[in-house]
Amino acid sequence: MSGQAYAQSADTKSPGWNGFYAGAYIGQAWGKTDWNASAGASGPAESGSFGLYNAFDAFNETGSWFEGLEIGFNHNLGNQMVVGIEADMTAPAFPNVNGISIGGSSTFPLSGAGNATYSESTLWAGSLRGRIGYTLSDWLFYGTGGFAWTYNQTTLATDSGTNERHTVWRPGWTVGGGVEVPLLPSWTGKIEYLYTSFDKSDATFSSIGQRVEASSAVQQVRVGLNYQFGDLSGTSDKKLQPPPLLDSDNFSIHGQTTYVEQFHPGFHSAFSGPNSILGVADAEETWDAGFFIGARLWKGAELWFDPEINQGFGFANTHGAAGFSSAEAFKQGHAEPYARIQRLFVRQNIDLGGESEKVDADINQFAGTHTANRLVLTFGKFSIADIFDTNSYANNPKSDFLNWSVVNAGTFDYASDGWGFTYGAAAEWYWDRWTLRGGIFDLSVTPAGGNSPFGGDLDPNFSQLQYVAELEERHKLWGQPGKLKVTAFLSNGKAGRFADAIALSEATGQPADIGAVRHDFTNRPGVSVNFEQQISDTVGMFARAGWADGNIEPWDFTDIDTTFSGGVQVVGKAWGRPNDTFGLAGVINDISGIHQEFLNDGGLGILVGDGQLPHPSWEKILETYYSYAVCTSTKLSADYQFIADPAYNSDRGPISVFSGRVHTQF
Repeated sequence: MSGQAYAQSADTKSPGWNGFYAGAYIGQAWGKTDWNASAGASGPAESGSFGLYNAFDAFNETGSWFEGLEIGFNHNLGNQMVVGIEADMTAPAFPNVNGISIGGSSTFPLSGAGNATYSESTLWAGSLRGRIGYTLSDWLFYGTGGFAWTYNQTTLATDSGTNERHTVWRPGWTVGGGVEVPLLPSWTGKIEYLYTSFDKSDATFSSIGQRVEASSAVQQVRVGLNYQFGDLSGTSDKKLQPPPLLDSDNFSIHGQTTYVEQFHPGFHSAFSGPNSILGVADAEETWDAGFFIGARLWKGAELWFDPEINQGFGFANTHGAAGFSSAEAFKQGHAEPYARIQRLFVRQNIDLGGESEKVDADINQFAGTHTANRLVLTFGKFSIADIFDTNSYANNPKSDFLNWSVVNAGTFDYASDGWGFTYGAAAEWYWDRWTLRGGIFDLSVTPAGGNSPFGGDLDPNFSQLQYVAELEERHKLWGQPGKLKVTAFLSNGKAGRFADAIALSEATGQPADIGAVRHDFTNRPGVSVNFEQQISDTVGMFARAGWADGNIEPWDFTDIDTTFSGGVQVVGKAWGRPNDTFGLAGVINDISGIHQEFLNDGGLGILVGDGQLPHPSWEKILETYYSYAVCTSTKLSADYQFIADPAYNSDRGPISVFSGRVHTQF
């Protein structure tokens, strides 16, 4: 690519800075909130301010950072001038234990009632801005400004235990500037600074007798990516030219968004407890959108960065069944969109000989070739289920089955935070028809994930670890490919024994509390078998079976000590829909006798705990789905699940779960 590709005359429109675009960004915010509390029965007028900056925590990803989505339109005026309009929506990081993302708090005295603490946190925000810019060698330098708004949660809490919350809309204005440059064909990258001033708004805290008025000023630095749809009128076929060092062979950008709506009608419920799905009809939804951004570092090495925005809840905030109905529902739910960095890892591929195999470009995968015999090293933050216990027919809740104990072996208690990801390292040795895998990973701070006071944070000391090993065999039966995998894990950390919790409950007369007996480091092992077999070019089947030590509490996945699952997937080629799929699966989950006794004594697990379990039974699940391909990138799915004896409780259920799913991937 010659330097002439970047030259442009004064009377030539900048190629590509014309038409619609859409993209995403990530950034850091800081600033200040000023507040005034009016005089009232509880005290005199008070005022103060607090900063909005909160440091990033790599083990729970809290702080005053954010992610967002944007859409806009550029119009080239000629003479290197570009004008446009842009709208964006910002999702802050998941709130910390104090309920704060981009925000802070101040404390002031109340008359005869101790102190009150006023706090604010951004739930989400957005802006609608104009842009005017100047192009230079296909780079766009621009200024921007317009209308902005924020939706905040305000809280007033007292020493006496009163805690009242309100949400407020706060309008304002924003101004800033940035630079946007071509990166890949149709893709541009930008860095941008914005200063935003939000007007005063007030909230009346009636339980405390205070009205608080507040305004804020926020500064942001954003780094973003935009896909340029170009001039849809077809009047210009000129494109932006990426720099010579950037090309699609060394950089990759993919994305996806998934929406799941689930509904269950009312069902029989003799009683319920803290971790129960309520017996009345309920509907819940989840939504996520994410990017998969990759770069080649050196020969065989890749860096991948996967930011994501999530929103929504599972039934009962993801409780009530060991084989929960949606693997798209995390243990940490939130009504407003929030930001996460789900993966940030390096993968090194070392060829060891054998036949050369072609690899197609995909999410977190570059197109290329590797040898059949090779060593693959992965380290950083990712999901253990990205590498271990994978299955071609039941492994991805965005496109196939939804139930937790179908997409993975229910006993595979893999280390993770409240969203299913962790820090660690894995090695894979491919040789002929065999693969040996092993890894070491960080457990969460305490067992029970999202039920713990830490909300499923990862252990910042790396003192509690999990070791995972897997042996895979590849074969052909009747000329069709298949795989057999044996996966084993060992979790080492401060987990409680059910016998100790039961003994404490009998001594105190209180419900069994597993958290009270987490004193010593213990080992919890487990093993599972995973089989998949293609029957024909349109039909495949799978089966899993697993066991985990039922004397010690599970740590991060779900409450299952024994599991059996199996099913089939059929491609719609036979009825003229080659991109459609149909799936049918069944699962039986169970727990040990002492695990049943613990739940009957009022104990709570990761996902289950109805307060009692007088009539335990196997948890039995049937799931079927049909995925309809609207086009190559978008699929609509209908899913049905029948859950008998949910949470091993024959006094509740059965539950029928109806689901709809929309998934788009590019």
